Amino acid sequence: MFPRRIFLRSGAMAMISLGCAPSFLARTIAAAGTRRKLLVAIFQRGAVDGLNMVVPFGEADYYRARPSIAIPRPGREGGAIDLDGFFGLHPRMAPLEPLWRAGHLAIIHASGSHDGTRSHFDAQDYMESGTPGVKSTGDGWLNRYLQAREGEQGAPNPLRGVALARQMPRALQGPAPALAMTGVSGFGIHGSASARTSFEAAYATAADHVLSGTASEAFDAMRTLERHRAATGARAAIAADYPGSPFGQAMREIASLAKADVGLEVAFVESTNWDHHVNQGAATGQLANRLDDLARGIAALVRDLGDRMSDTLIVTMSEFGRAVAENGSRGTDHGHGNAMMLIGGAVRGGTVYGAWPGLTPEQRFEGRDLAVTTDFRDVFAEVIVRHLGASRAAAGQVFPGYAVDPSRFRNLLVA
Repeated sequence: MFPRRIFLRSGAMAMISLGCAPSFLARTIAAAGTRRKLLVAIFQRGAVDGLNMVVPFGEADYYRARPSIAIPRPGREGGAIDLDGFFGLHPRMAPLEPLWRAGHLAIIHASGSHDGTRSHFDAQDYMESGTPGVKSTGDGWLNRYLQAREGEQGAPNPLRGVALARQMPRALQGPAPALAMTGVSGFGIHGSASARTSFEAAYATAADHVLSGTASEAFDAMRTLERHRAATGARAAIAADYPGSPFGQAMREIASLAKADVGLEVAFVESTNWDHHVNQGAATGQLANRLDDLARGIAALVRDLGDRMSDTLIVTMSEFGRAVAENGSRGTDHGHGNAMMLIGGAVRGGTVYGAWPGLTPEQRFEGRDLAVTTDFRDVFAEVIVRHLGASRAAAGQVFPGYAVDPSRFRNLLVA
């Protein structure tokens, strides 16, 4: 069996991390020049406080439960950005307001998993596997999507699914080829020509024929990608100012891959450090800084892709929300329901979707959390059916044990 991840080191050469069997990578060039629908999945790891991200300022119990960390009502200092008279965006998410006004941003509030776990590890696993409550699922929902439609896409192409991460995320793990990389420019061997030739020769003479053959294909593929980058460099020029954070630079790399037309279909990126039990802050502070980074990174990607946003959908998700009431440390503890966002040219935006359950104590999940009224799998299923074009049968393969029913779709996207 080929290893899932290969690390090569030699002198001044940079480390290479491949998230798939390199034998697939040699066929990447077959997909060059192909422009497909693109899904950008953003995972907010750590459980973002959805109630301060998308603020229910029309709910009196929101303010009763959060005397020191609530976002003020619109029109007040540090107040929420009014969306519809009841909900508002956190003020540091102002870069996304134009997308809402243009009808390209939709929000699904009170969404999430009906499993009641408050464990980060379990909840992330359930969301990325797409099987809440089941720990034995071997692959991720995005990889199962790639598997379900692999026969429709011609030769296997690992650049259909790419994670901008140091290791393959759970959502993309599985038999379908996919890649994990920290950056497009670093995806290759760096050093003098003679050093590179010697390094390749060393692998070519390896006693293990599987290792030598795999390495040869990997080197061939890297040269192919280098030639492709050189040919498309002008076309892939950066057209936006991205945040200098790891998240912002990952979004920049996604744009670079998308504009290279190498067959990218699913891109995965992580935004981290959302677990704020202490001194969370309100209009300013820890959460505000994270939301600023998120919003600026998304807005930059939208600007950079330009008219490609007509074929692109950005989806945000987090493993669960936070408790309705602030804790004694002016933070929030692990909760349940949360808010997701969809951004794209085909989004029916300018609307907060989902049945709002209310925040009075008797309306809360287990008396403490925002209840879930939209299963995240219904959102994901609508995305792969109405955006990526999968059949209902294929969607059923992506979410085993769950009956995909279009009647539960929220009509988030233009069909």
